[in-house]
Amino acid sequence: MSAVLPATMLPALPSVGVWSAAWKRLRSDRVGMVSLAIVGAFLVLILLSSLGLVAGHWQQEIGVPNAPPGFIGPATKTAATAIAGPRGPNVDLSDIDPLAPRYKEWEAGVAKYRTSEAAKRETLPFGADRLGRDVLAKAVKGAQISIFVGLLAALLATLIGTVLGAFGGFFGGKVGDALEWLYNVFTSIPGILLIFAFAAVAGRGVQSVVLILGLTGWTGIYRLVRAEFIKHAGREYVRAAEAIGASTMSRMFRHILPNVSHVALVQLSIHVVGFIKAEVILSYLGLGVGVDQVSWGTMLAEAQSELILGHWWQLVAATAFMATFVTAFSLFTDALRDALDPKLRGLE
Repeated sequence: MSAVLPATMLPALPSVGVWSAAWKRLRSDRVGMVSLAIVGAFLVLILLSSLGLVAGHWQQEIGVPNAPPGFIGPATKTAATAIAGPRGPNVDLSDIDPLAPRYKEWEAGVAKYRTSEAAKRETLPFGADRLGRDVLAKAVKGAQISIFVGLLAALLATLIGTVLGAFGGFFGGKVGDALEWLYNVFTSIPGILLIFAFAAVAGRGVQSVVLILGLTGWTGIYRLVRAEFIKHAGREYVRAAEAIGASTMSRMFRHILPNVSHVALVQLSIHVVGFIKAEVILSYLGLGVGVDQVSWGTMLAEAQSELILGHWWQLVAATAFMATFVTAFSLFTDALRDALDPKLRGLE
């Protein structure tokens, strides 16, 4: 009969941290990992684009205007008309036609134009727009702008919502009432109208779009974080920290915030998708990025007029890039939310 070892002699089980357990659950989700790989590939692509290593020539007219995608082949050429004046040996038409001296200059200009047009590519992988710019390079550069705006605006909104929610939930009283009043003011106005009002004041540009979306999109995060802080403020570990002399800021951001960070992180990832869509809408309506920049929204706006002429490739390129990233990021957000769910921590 074996002797029972005292509890002090039992081997200690390794403790699994919250983030380690979450990463383990995320790795077991195949859809989540594939989505993470796609999102990571897009992030690497926009990093290379920001460094000028990819799509740096997006503004150059390297192709024939409205050149079709490479798998279609070159478009059917139409007969070109040439500018030619009456010519003949020993004939001086300057007295008859005052424009005769300009004929040779015009012919030289036409020849130069034809030479430059012949040097342009008749097909491109994703085709060319109405100016001859590479649609694939524009889609990559547009991904850089749209994703950059979505990420920065989501970070700003998450920061504002988390800080205000922490103060409102922890202090309550007059501080909580004032923040609730501010929250009700923002939520009482339809979101799209609020965005348009800020856009009319801030103007166009990447910084303006980031500020517009960040300053109007914090309300949902504030509500969730406030509820979590109200729930955690009276718990034993917070009271113990207060008993040993921890300051108010320490209790809020060193003790409570790590235990509610999963809420802010999930909301951050959700808002990235929403803000990318909002930036596309603003740029499509002419309230987003500047005219010297490109995003998925500006590509869709340009493709509207091209589609009437049967030139569909810019619309398909922008839509395909946007749909791929948004779908992958949404699936990754769902997997991340499941991995960070506190209810699953006891199942490890």
